[in-house]
Amino acid sequence: MYADATRAAVLDVATRLFAERGYAGTALADVAADAQVTRGAVYHHFSGKQALFEAVLGAQELELIERIAAETAEVADPWDAALAGLESFLDRCCDPTYGRLVWKEGPSALGLTRWKECEKEYAYGLVEQFVHSLTGAGYLRPSDINTTVWFCFQLLGAAGLRLAETGEEDKRRMRDECSAVIRAMLLGLRGDATGRGGG
Repeated sequence: MYADATRAAVLDVATRLFAERGYAGTALADVAADAQVTRGAVYHHFSGKQALFEAVLGAQELELIERIAAETAEVADPWDAALAGLESFLDRCCDPTYGRLVWKEGPSALGLTRWKECEKEYAYGLVEQFVHSLTGAGYLRPSDINTTVWFCFQLLGAAGLRLAETGEEDKRRMRDECSAVIRAMLLGLRGDATGRGGG
């Protein structure tokens, strides 16, 4: 129990420091001091700063996935569930901590290849689940479902990065613009399936 508490404390402090100072501006010694543990205790749980950041990133993504799952669990219609999931995702991307850690610090801390692998590991399956649900319900009839999942995944990533790069004074407006664009694209796919031309 003590070990679990120590790991949780280190993750909590690291999340705050990485979000405040960035990956490059945060040293493991700072994390250890703020968490009131030894550097050895930090290394007991994490092999180094990059491993610690990856754990922080994973916790942020897992929290997002759990939130979306909880908010859409009782939504019976797949279309409404997908839109609810979209809004939850965009709201989370407006959070300064999530936005900076996932979209701004992630690529530089982990390297672009590993960062993309992490994003795919956590978020891709959720996007795939929504696309399959929409397809199964007849809302979408993509010619290639895997390609559709990939494009939707990339589209959400583009929205996340856009929001992370937007100043706080314009973030709400940009969030609503991202929502409108993504909804229009989804309606275009739905129009192909329903014959209503995106209506």
